[in-house]
Amino acid sequence: MNMSEHTHHASLVPQVDHRAGVAAETARFVATLSDADLATAVPSCPGWTLADLVKHTGSVQRWFSVLLRSRIQEPPRTREVDLRLPEREDGYPDWLAESATVAADAFAATDPDLPMWAWGVDQHARFWARRMLFETLLHRADAELALGLRPAIDRSLAVDGIDEFLVNLPFATSFAPKVADLRGPDRTIRFRTTDGDDAWLVRLRPDGFGLDAVGAAAESADATVRGTAADLVLLVYGRLSYRAQAFAHEGDEDLLTHWFANSAF
Repeated sequence: MNMSEHTHHASLVPQVDHRAGVAAETARFVATLSDADLATAVPSCPGWTLADLVKHTGSVQRWFSVLLRSRIQEPPRTREVDLRLPEREDGYPDWLAESATVAADAFAATDPDLPMWAWGVDQHARFWARRMLFETLLHRADAELALGLRPAIDRSLAVDGIDEFLVNLPFATSFAPKVADLRGPDRTIRFRTTDGDDAWLVRLRPDGFGLDAVGAAAESADATVRGTAADLVLLVYGRLSYRAQAFAHEGDEDLLTHWFANSAF
């Protein structure tokens, strides 16, 4: 996918304040944890408890903050960061809240338009704030799902999150190796919102895949999935099945099965 296509597509995406979003989503996550048993299993992250989920989310925030402060220009050689994790798990919610403060300090010290290395498309500091926001939002939703709650996700955030996921997914093979299997003989999948006029067309080619910005609103696709933006962002991350009642789908079922078996991270 060339950058002009990305720019053309990005204009369709609502403007979201990613830095403020990190603070708001972390606060929602922390509020979700009040009175919760941190030993509760998280079905959407097999093998994890709520404590693991909190530790992961806060660790990501602190790790990205280190990357922002050091203004990395090449892939980092180490993931070591002083997490300052409390010894007792009952201190984890406050520690997560503090992680968002660490992130806010890093954001304040870094111009979003500063050129920086990133593993995805956007080679600027703002990549890391956007990525941190959706990492936090998704795991807040995981916590709610684990506690039997239905995640509420702001529509503009959800639309931006779907876009952020699909734009960067082709570059995620270093930590999501199955992504390398997402290829095909020119097959297309469309994701379309039912609570707005947003559409994404993913084109699988023999050598890989990417967003086809120009064809997003065109009529034909080999498979289409429709749902609200909030449900679609959970779908692309593998938290909901396209067969769930929340979605209407049509077209090549094998193509959809192949996509979802290899795309979630």
